Amino acid sequence: MNEDLVILTAAEAAQYLRLSISTLAKMRLTGSGPTYSKLGRRVVYSMNDLDQWVRSHKHSSTSSYTTYS
Repeated sequence: MNEDLVILTAAEAAQYLRLSISTLAKMRLTGSGPTYSKLGRRVVYSMNDLDQWVRSHKHSSTSSYTTYS
């Protein structure tokens, strides 16, 4: 199955990332989270985008860690 076609709701994406729904909502507000799409009023995430976002936040030491508000 093509991962680009796997679409998750905000609740499913939060569960997949092991984040709370409110944390994911705050990240949408600040622009610090994964990219998302709006289908009508629904916020949805591509599993591929979630995986890319996680990969882009790898760190090799605590000195390279950046906090996101």
